[in-house]
Amino acid sequence: MQLSDIVNPDRFALGDAAFVAQCRATLDSDGVLVLPAFLRADALAAVHAESVAKQDRAYFCAQNHSVYLTPHNPAFPDDHPANRQVVSTKGCICDDEVAQESPLRILYDAPQFRDFVAGTTGQAGLHSYADTLSSINIHYAQRGQELGWHFDNSSFAITLLIQKPDAGSRFEFIKDLRDAGAGRMNYEGVDDLLEGRVQPEVLTMDPGTLVLFRGRNSIHRVSPNESDKTRMLAVLAYNAEPDVALSENVRMTFYGRLA
Repeated sequence: MQLSDIVNPDRFALGDAAFVAQCRATLDSDGVLVLPAFLRADALAAVHAESVAKQDRAYFCAQNHSVYLTPHNPAFPDDHPANRQVVSTKGCICDDEVAQESPLRILYDAPQFRDFVAGTTGQAGLHSYADTLSSINIHYAQRGQELGWHFDNSSFAITLLIQKPDAGSRFEFIKDLRDAGAGRMNYEGVDDLLEGRVQPEVLTMDPGTLVLFRGRNSIHRVSPNESDKTRMLAVLAYNAEPDVALSENVRMTFYGRLA
């Protein structure tokens, strides 16, 4: 299987400078780039079959965490937005469980796709994780499971929706709610969101959709799955620098193992 068997080159000209520039302009202005039907139907079917077959290997965990993904700050009370706890619950299979012939692996490793992501996000180059678990993940959210409100530590995230639940699991966000680079955490704005005084945007997508999202300053969550149909999502993770590995603590927390 080649990249052209996975992504239609007539619809998504990944190597075309004008297309890349258009995608970068959209990501810069909106904070999110949505490319519906990015995967060809046969490729999506293969990814779906692999995800279903391997779901029983997934490591499921639940974490309580702050919106800012930071430790408890003793300068603030427990109910302050800096310390207020939300919950994230999901299952995950890791990079070493994704088949070498998987369309996800072929897409992730394709130089043209990597160059497209680098050009769209403004990176000089992109590198796989040095550990064997973190580059490609498939996430599972069963009934009641969710991804709590948070800001990302990384500058961007890449996801591919594989299976959509019948209800719930909405991707909700507010663009540029903080400015981490300038140290403006906007606790009041986060409190308004957590208390329901402001409403987020909802991003709708169907299986096969590729999403690039800038989540460092845009708060986001995936609401609880309200159906018996599991939400399945692939996460393709790159680094701007080579030889980066997730810490042992993070790997144990999210994957339940180190290798």
